[in-house]
Amino acid sequence: MGGTGRPREVVAALGDPLRLASGSVLPNRVAKAALEEFLAVDGQLPGDELIALHRRWARGGAGLLITGHVMVDGRAVADPRDVVLEAGTDLEPFRRWASAARSGGGQVWMQINHPGRVVFADQGGLAWSASAKRVEMGAFTWLYATPVAMTGEQIAEVVARFADTAAQAERAGFDGVEVHAAHGYLIGQFLSPLVNRRADGYGGDLAARARLLLEVVAAVRGAVSPGFAVGVKLNTADFQRGGFQPQDAAEVIGMLSGAGVDLVELSGGSLESLAIMGHAADESTLAREAYFLDAAASILADAPLPVMITGGVRRLPVARRVLESGASVVGVGTALAVDPDLPHAWIAGEHAEATPVRVNWPDKKLSSAAVQALVHARMEDLAADRDRSTGPLRALLTERLRRRPALRRYRKWGKA
Repeated sequence: MGGTGRPREVVAALGDPLRLASGSVLPNRVAKAALEEFLAVDGQLPGDELIALHRRWARGGAGLLITGHVMVDGRAVADPRDVVLEAGTDLEPFRRWASAARSGGGQVWMQINHPGRVVFADQGGLAWSASAKRVEMGAFTWLYATPVAMTGEQIAEVVARFADTAAQAERAGFDGVEVHAAHGYLIGQFLSPLVNRRADGYGGDLAARARLLLEVVAAVRGAVSPGFAVGVKLNTADFQRGGFQPQDAAEVIGMLSGAGVDLVELSGGSLESLAIMGHAADESTLAREAYFLDAAASILADAPLPVMITGGVRRLPVARRVLESGASVVGVGTALAVDPDLPHAWIAGEHAEATPVRVNWPDKKLSSAAVQALVHARMEDLAADRDRSTGPLRALLTERLRRRPALRRYRKWGKA
């Protein structure tokens, strides 16, 4: 079908299963990449809206759904609307969430994360990082807490928390977890030479900066069963001068190759660089689709593990190009908030595409925030099975207003 000139077997490859090292099998090569949903209810738990959203995504045909990030420590969340899963958390709502996400026949992995220094100052709680270096957001820097450099005991506690959350996810019925080591969150802060200024065994050369990631992966792998999948989300680059680079990513993947990791997802950027929205602080040229494919080319050539490429994919020819480049899985994020049925269409060879979500305001940071707000509005519509037309300014203002009661709930919960 269609007229791309590509061999027919490339279309079939999107529908091919992928057997992972753990023995589990993804039924096809299209994955819904993680999108921060902002839909936690009282107790920082998944509620009906979040469950309905993943049931809708499951109907779309992706072989793998990766949830938005779930926090491993309730004292440190990236946003007061994020879900938290700890050792003593009630698993019943998580069981309902996993069941809904698996209802379409694909797998569901919980993305697990610690925000480190990416914590808003008004939330209270903890802001830990590799070093006491604040998030640099220009006029918006004041919004973020001033972090403290972690002690060895705190590092060990975080490692244990990742393991606890992974074990809880398996008990709740998830098929795997993805350890978030990208986008400038805690593990990415340790990996970054711009943030990590430590002089102990967790700072200095890349092997030392990757130590936290490797310890987390080892603890997670040891806490779950052999057939439970473990993935890692890693930056191809930070897209900041002097930051984490593609060669670093290639070396880290090599370190992960014998650690029981099933799949490495390559993305890029952080709040400071905005590469995750298609902008880069160092003015790198990033394509509007498959943002990170060029940066990942050298990594894919010798990757010892299956790799998933995520970032702006919204059309069938681009999804095909990702697989042709050597990636094993195509990660699709925002496009599945716009059109959740793209996986079924692409696997059938249909040239469906999602309209890009773009806001071209002069301030790139505000534009990125508005894009995020529009995506969140669309996810709420999917959960409620409705279709609205919302402008970027309205979406941004609505999101700020909805954060207020969530912040009050989070603060109250944290003191309970």
